[in-house]
Formats: sequence, structure tokens, C-alpha cells
Amino acid sequence: MGRLVVTAFMSVDGVVQAPGLPDEDPDGGFTFGGWTQPYADPALTRLITRSVLAADALLLGRRTYELFANYWPTADPADPRTARLNEQPKYVASSTLTHLRWNNTTRVEGNLAAVVTDLKTRHSEIGLWGSTTVVPQLLHADLVDEFVLLVHPLLLGPGKRLFDSTPHLPLHLTETTTYATGVALHTYQRIPTVKGETA
Repeated sequence: MGRLVVTAFMSVDGVVQAPGLPDEDPDGGFTFGGWTQPYADPALTRLITRSVLAADALLLGRRTYELFANYWPTADPADPRTARLNEQPKYVASSTLTHLRWNNTTRVEGNLAAVVTDLKTRHSEIGLWGSTTVVPQLLHADLVDEFVLLVHPLLLGPGKRLFDSTPHLPLHLTETTTYATGVALHTYQRIPTVKGETA
């Protein structure tokens, strides 16, 4: 059975909304889009590259898929992430998206837990880049195996959070690294529990 690894850019107060671009996700009047940009770090880019190369499939929510599909097909070919992301199988969770312009993309809908359970039998590692719609569903289905959380040194206040209304889930910290810009990487693996047992 393969692993599902969730990677997320996060503020100290847990906001994950619109980390990369100013107009990425203005839902709810969010005005801080692109808040990760002042914290760019070559060492952090190498870590992200390592995560991208490790996965043999990608699972995305609709909004993240559209952002990636607008960028990576024509991204710098010297960036090792470009070839990897363009060639690997991609699954987008959406009931409305009809135009899949990024190659090797399959739209999935219906029972997402059942779909991902099947995907985990076909892929050794599935990367999921923070989605506030997809991650909670898979957490409730006990399908997330690892979190890679890139915590940035700022408070954003109101905004979408990854862990709103999530179930009880014991985790084991396997790695923590701090970077010169103040970003802290925390990697957590799920601690398996017997059904019905609480930690």
C-alpha cells in the first residue's frame, strides 16, 4: 500500500490560503496572497524539490490544479521539478472541471476516500499539496500518512485553515528543520491505531 503525503505552506496561526500569488485565492476578502514570497530560501527550494521528486503521483484540488496547470507545462526545463510534475500521473478532485489541459491528468469525483484508497494500491507515494477541501475529507477517512508542514513566521488572522474540524489523530514528529528566513519545517507521520482505540 502506498503513502499519501500532504505538503502545506502554513502561517504560525494555521492559515494556508493563497501562499504563492497575490490573486491566488481572494475568497472571504483575503488580501494577503503571496505571503510566502518574502521567505524564499534556496535550501527550502531544495527540500521542496526533493518532495516533488519522491512522489510518483499527484493529487490536487481544483484550485491548486488550475494554478499548477497554468505554470508547470511551460516552466523552466532546467528545474528538475518541471519534468517530474509534467510526466507523473495527476488526479484532480473536482465535480465541475471539464478541461484537463495538463497532460497525464485524470479527473476524479464521487467517493474520494474510495478513489484514494484505490490509488494507494497503484502508487508508492502520492503527493497532495495543501487543499482545504481535499485534505479534511481524507483525514476523516484516515488516509493521510504524512504531513510536511512549512510553518512561516507570521500571523495572518482570518483565512482558510487546513485543520478546521479535523478528527483526533496522533502524530509522530520525524523531522524538524529551521531555515535562515525563519521558516520551520515539521514532518509528521501518522501513528497507526487499532480501530476504536484512542491515543
